[in-house]
Amino acid sequence: MEYIEIDMGTYKRKDHFSYFKNMAYPYVGLTVEVDITEFIGNIKSKGAPFFFSFMYVVCAAANRIPQFRQRIKGDGIIEYASCPASYTVALEEDLYCYCCLDCSMPFDRFLPYAAERQRMAVENPGIKDGDDVLSYFFISSVPWTTYTALIQPVPFPADSNPRITWGKYFRKDGRTFIPVTVLLNHALADGKQIALFFDYLAEMLLQPQDLCL
Repeated sequence: MEYIEIDMGTYKRKDHFSYFKNMAYPYVGLTVEVDITEFIGNIKSKGAPFFFSFMYVVCAAANRIPQFRQRIKGDGIIEYASCPASYTVALEEDLYCYCCLDCSMPFDRFLPYAAERQRMAVENPGIKDGDDVLSYFFISSVPWTTYTALIQPVPFPADSNPRITWGKYFRKDGRTFIPVTVLLNHALADGKQIALFFDYLAEMLLQPQDLCL
C-alpha cells in the first residue's frame, strides 16, 4: 500500500508520540451508540447485506481522518493514502478466520467483491493478515449482543492499527442504534480524532442515498 513518511522534525505531536509510544498499554478508545435508523431502512429496502454495507461506511469514515491512516514504524510514523479492512469471519465450531477487503471502490462494486473474498476466505481459512499488516483497519463485530463497553485483545509490544468493533443493533425511543467501539494508539491520536470519526460516521449514515444500488 502507498504511504508517506512523516517528518518527525516538524511533527507537532512529537513529544506526545514519545510519551505514549513506550507505554505498556498506549491505547485510547470510546464506545458510542450510533443512530442507524435511516441507514438500515435504506439497506433493507435495497436488499443489501448489513455487515458489508456498514463496514463500507465505517472504513470510509475512518479513511477521512489522517491519524486513522497513520502507523508507527520503527521510531517514526508513516501515513497511508488509504487503508483496507481486515475483519473476522465466523466459521463452524465457534472458530473464525480473517478476510481482507479493499473498501475504496464504489459501493455497487464493493458488495459482490466482498462476498467473493469472504467465500474464498472461508474455503481457505486462516488467522494471518495480508502482506502489509500495518495498512489495515482491524474490524470485528459481536452480532449476538449489544453492549456499552468492550475490552479488546492487543499485542505486546503494542501495535498501531485502529480497531473498530460493533455489536448487535437495538431499538430505543423509536430509533435504531448500534454500539460502535474505536481503539487507537494514543501515540498517534487523541479523543478529538475519535470524536471526529463518529461525526463523519453519523454524517454518512444520514445520507443513505449515497449507497443506493
